[in-house]
This record gives sequence, C-alpha cells and structure tokens, in this order.
Amino acid sequence: MCHKTITLAKNCDGHLSFCPNCNVYHLTFNNIYIELTEAEMLTFRKFVDQVAVDYWETKHNRTVLQRKIPIQTMQQNLTLVFNKQEFSALKQLVKQNTKKPFSALQVLDIDYTYFLN
Repeated sequence: MCHKTITLAKNCDGHLSFCPNCNVYHLTFNNIYIELTEAEMLTFRKFVDQVAVDYWETKHNRTVLQRKIPIQTMQQNLTLVFNKQEFSALKQLVKQNTKKPFSALQVLDIDYTYFLN
C-alpha cells in the first residue's frame, strides 16, 4: 500500500485516492478495498456510470434482498452488491462528484440512525 497518496474524493461511505509514485488509484468503500490502474479506473468509472439501477431495483423487487444492484467481478464466484444509496455514494466517489476532500462532513451528510436518550 502506498504512503504518499492524494485524496481525490471522499464521502461518508469511503474515499478515492491516487498515488503519483506508482500511478495507482485506491478505492476504499465500506469494507471493500480496490487498487486500480488508470486504465482500470477509467473502465470502472464507465461501467459504474452505465449500470441500470432502476432495472436491478425492479428485477428483484419481490425478494427480501436489501442490496439489489450487482457488480460482477472477474472472479466468477464474487459479486459486489449494493443498495441504491450505497451505489449512489460509490458512483459519486468514482466520478469524483463529492465534497472537497478536506472539507468537514456535516451532520446531515452521515446516514445514521441515532437515538437521543
């Protein structure tokens, strides 16, 4: 793992950074960590942009699955699945449409149920 990375985008679910020394993108999203070359990053960005979210939501609307949007990996027995909010956050990261990397998150930016006791 690189030590001199530049943060390109971040949100409450993860962040995207780039190492100029080894030309590798580092995508951390919830419990997923992916290293991508520049060509792989462009391909992944294009793929994520073309996923038909509404199709997958309606295709599995009669199931009890909470996460209905799949991203198939090269490993045949591994598929990453997301719900609509997670996929939207992933798309924002990959397209770098998030807040400035070093600005603080607001309370409303964090999707968390809290209880005032």
